[in-house]
Amino acid sequence: MAEPVVLLLTSDRTDVHAAHGHPERPERRPAAAAGVRDGVTAAGAELQEREERAASDEELTRVHPLSLVRALDDAAAAGGGWIDADTYIAAESPVAMRLAAGATIDAALAVARGAARVAFAVARPPGHHAAATQPSGFCLVNNVALAVAALRAEELAWRIAIVDWDVHHGDGTQALFDADRDLCYASTHQVPLFPGTGSVAEVGSGVAAGTKHNAPLPPGSGDDDFVAAWTERLLPAIEAFAPEAILVSAGYDAHRDDPLAALDVTEGGYRRVATALGALATRLGLSGVALTLEGGYDLDALRASAAATVEGLLDGLAAGPPRSNLPA
Repeated sequence: MAEPVVLLLTSDRTDVHAAHGHPERPERRPAAAAGVRDGVTAAGAELQEREERAASDEELTRVHPLSLVRALDDAAAAGGGWIDADTYIAAESPVAMRLAAGATIDAALAVARGAARVAFAVARPPGHHAAATQPSGFCLVNNVALAVAALRAEELAWRIAIVDWDVHHGDGTQALFDADRDLCYASTHQVPLFPGTGSVAEVGSGVAAGTKHNAPLPPGSGDDDFVAAWTERLLPAIEAFAPEAILVSAGYDAHRDDPLAALDVTEGGYRRVATALGALATRLGLSGVALTLEGGYDLDALRASAAATVEGLLDGLAAGPPRSNLPA
């Protein structure tokens, strides 16, 4: 049997997105990419690497109005600056923004088409805080939401689950899909912490009530708390939802060494959750799992956690054969 394929999408062209002293810095990308390679090697899988592709305006405007895209382009052309106290745009940031979006879209499409069991877009800037019309929290556009839109536009999947284990709640993602009954969103995150959303009472609105699942964790929560939230509550909710694709907003700032938060998760915790997620994908008969990089600001922790995630996913997926979402 052929070794499982792991697709890594990354590009040093995204390193143009930078602001002096900001934690969301170019060095994060090669650290996370090295972690993906480490995980592939440890698992004995086949690695394929591909340069990131820039998302088109047509793809971006499936989620964001053209007026926002043009405003970001104009701000960058004027030399860049600060959108809010946390979020910057540099002169070449639209290049990185489009590459990050394109990589996340292509990761999702590759898994759905059966070209990879695991596809990881090691892309920046991140995306899960970006709302339809407002960048926020280091994020310019919402990469994972754009991947959802692409899967639907290509008729590869309609019912989709987003797994978000970043230490910050993905308020932009949840808001975009709050009334979407065919989108299951599940998140662990530290509370209290930016952005202040993500209570257990936030379950979706209208016909989508019950499709959004939040498991806030208090400061100091470690691997056992993190794993229990996923294996006892969130992953069972996703399994009951029966998605046709699973996308991961893979943030690693819940790691105990991260400077921006106060959870006590280790790479071992990420591996345990990733293994359970891979096993869930197998039980659902899915072709694999696609991921996009969100947070994670300690470089060593980022590398180790990305490696553990890839190993864990491959372990969990090993029980089932690959398939694509393409019609027979």
